[in-house]
Amino acid sequence: MLGQALIHRIQRARGLDQVAEKVSGSVSAVTRPTPVKNALSGSWLGHQLHPVLTDLPIGAWGAATALDLTAGEEGAAAARRLVGMGLIASAPTALAGASDWSDTNGKDKRVGLVHALLNATASALQAGSWIARRRGRRGVGVGLSLVAVGFTGVSAYLGGHLSWVRGIGVNRTAFQKRVGRWTDVAAELDVAEGELRRLTIDDIPVVLTRHRGQLHALSAVCTHAGGPLDEGTLDADGCVTCPWHGSRFRLADGGVERGPASVPQPRWEVRVDAGRVLLRSA
Repeated sequence: MLGQALIHRIQRARGLDQVAEKVSGSVSAVTRPTPVKNALSGSWLGHQLHPVLTDLPIGAWGAATALDLTAGEEGAAAARRLVGMGLIASAPTALAGASDWSDTNGKDKRVGLVHALLNATASALQAGSWIARRRGRRGVGVGLSLVAVGFTGVSAYLGGHLSWVRGIGVNRTAFQKRVGRWTDVAAELDVAEGELRRLTIDDIPVVLTRHRGQLHALSAVCTHAGGPLDEGTLDADGCVTCPWHGSRFRLADGGVERGPASVPQPRWEVRVDAGRVLLRSA
């Protein structure tokens, strides 16, 4: 398939790495403050923000093109407004996407870079279209928008590959089954304060720890990208930080304290019976 051939070519383009790493470093610096990272990652939303925002510019530009092709001069004013609305919406959409992209690696980062460049090109063309329409050159504006929509379509194809083929942004615990029975996992006295102990219950990795004397357990696979939480760090506030991208989760309820994770970490109930620690899905 032509699309797959394009993706494979981009994945092998190691020449993109230098640019990607430089841009990624700048994005990481901008998103380092926790409120910024959480806002752009969608930690407050329950899933990633970028896919939600993409509907706004694509929808506005698609509607503008539909008016261009079917409404003629009667729809010219509305089409110009829609092009402008898409441009406004494209800014936060790009910021959210850049934040997500900065936490990818290797082949995915290369594809994401081309995805971003295509979107930037489409936005520049739509800006030119809006200016042309504003100056009364509707035909030029329509032509620029049509070309821009083509770039957007190719970019969307690459974005779909990252999401649905590569699983970027997909909750890595989504298919973990619930364990309803209490399962004996350790002796209570063997769990030291601050230790992050990895266990396996029905093939599900779990991290068990003791914080301020109280036992807590979460699924050990980070919801963001699958990082091993048992290899992370436990802080004084009772939060565990993933070693891969720095997502931070509360032990008490699995809630996200810092992105890029946007989905809470599955929590496990803990019970102590006759000196033994038992767990089950919360």
